[in-house]
Amino acid sequence: MTAEEILKDPKQLSGELRLKILGLYHQANAGHIGCSLSCIDLMIAVLFLQKSVDDTFILSKGHAAAALYACLNTLGEITDEELDTFYLDGTTLPAHPAPRQYKGIPFATGSLGHGLPIATGIAHAAKVADDATYSYTLLSDGETNEGTTWEAAHYAIQNQLDNLIMLIDKNGLQGFGFTDKVLGETASVEKWKAIGFETVEVDGHDITAISKAISELKEHKNGLPKAIIANTVKGKGVSYMENKLEWHYLPMNKDQYEQATLEVKERYLNELTNA
Repeated sequence: MTAEEILKDPKQLSGELRLKILGLYHQANAGHIGCSLSCIDLMIAVLFLQKSVDDTFILSKGHAAAALYACLNTLGEITDEELDTFYLDGTTLPAHPAPRQYKGIPFATGSLGHGLPIATGIAHAAKVADDATYSYTLLSDGETNEGTTWEAAHYAIQNQLDNLIMLIDKNGLQGFGFTDKVLGETASVEKWKAIGFETVEVDGHDITAISKAISELKEHKNGLPKAIIANTVKGKGVSYMENKLEWHYLPMNKDQYEQATLEVKERYLNELTNA
């Protein structure tokens, strides 16, 4: 799909990728479904609409690997045959992204707190080389609990890395509870503005708004690294998963998978069913 086609009907691609994600997790009998569904629209905005061929994207919340694999498959970097090996022995597509297999996965992620430091280093290297590329990274809101995230943030501010674009998937849930109950609100617009990031807040499921926010931030060559706080819903698109902690972990049984796919088809692809 071209950028024009995606922007004309953003729900179409969002629905198609959600179905791929559900299929991968059901086939693997694996969890991390909710966090993949919460961030897929952010990935569409970056990977399909904003990222140039020479830019870098780091999925810092590596537990949402299936969402990245689904995107790279649709973009033609991962074949259907490779995608079918997700989670299997010997696969190049494990539960968390592994490096040096695909251009779109330059670094391993999974242990949280590494994506922003890596993306910051890439952005600084581009500045030193007078390279006009951008460094993107997608974090979870729980990941903003990590000390390495804040160390990297201050490094980016100190070195005026306005070519760094950080997106935070703010779905309000992390591994052991609601984020505001674990270490407080560490993914707030106020905090990131206060330390020196140019920060905007968006609806993390409005692909057009996300893409517009990125475009506008890239126009600001003001020495400030960029933060997009994206309000999302964990498990978005599947009613029984939405805003439920357990869908950070649980796999789907056959009936749950069938219900999930029916709901996505109805909500995103306008395919009415009798279920």
